[in-house]
Amino acid sequence: MKKAELNTDDIENTENPGAPLAAEPAQQTSPAEPAESPEAAESAEPAQTAAVTPEELEELRSRAAKADEHWDRLLRVTADFDNFKKRTAREKQEAIRFANEGLIEKLLPVLDNFEIALATAAKQTGDGTEAIQSFHTGMSMIYQQLKGVLADAGLEELNTVGQPFDPNWHEAVSQQETTDAPEGRILQQLRKGYKLRDRLLRAATVVVAKSPST
Repeated sequence: MKKAELNTDDIENTENPGAPLAAEPAQQTSPAEPAESPEAAESAEPAQTAAVTPEELEELRSRAAKADEHWDRLLRVTADFDNFKKRTAREKQEAIRFANEGLIEKLLPVLDNFEIALATAAKQTGDGTEAIQSFHTGMSMIYQQLKGVLADAGLEELNTVGQPFDPNWHEAVSQQETTDAPEGRILQQLRKGYKLRDRLLRAATVVVAKSPST
């Protein structure tokens, strides 16, 4: 007679009949940590800013104010320096243009004397004296040559007779009642006036018209 083979499962069930078979325990796994998102990384940055103390914040504001002040000062200094360079260049140009002003002004009385001498000689040439005529011719040539040199240097004679009186260019020494010219017009020039380029060098002395008194 064969011995019956015992089933181990049957043996286990016999110890606790009616109980279900125990399932194998599931392998426990720890949940994976989620990756940090860019939004979370950005949200962490303000935490560092929040760590700045009020004293440090005030120091930063003070330094920013000083930086703005230094920048404004630099801009003003730069602008002042540019204006200085422009003014210096303009003054230098003016100095070159009017470098001979003093010399030319001293030569004006020489022109006056030439004109007086020529006017006197012109009256005496009526005698027919050859020497006087030669003298007058020579003086005229010298006078014209001198005027040409001064004109090349920028000297210009003022046009006065018949012009309205202008105190910026004319010096009135007297007034004369007349009906031949409107009041305020220049009737006569007693001494020539000159300007060097666009600057008055000597005012013309003139006689100005005045309306007759009634």
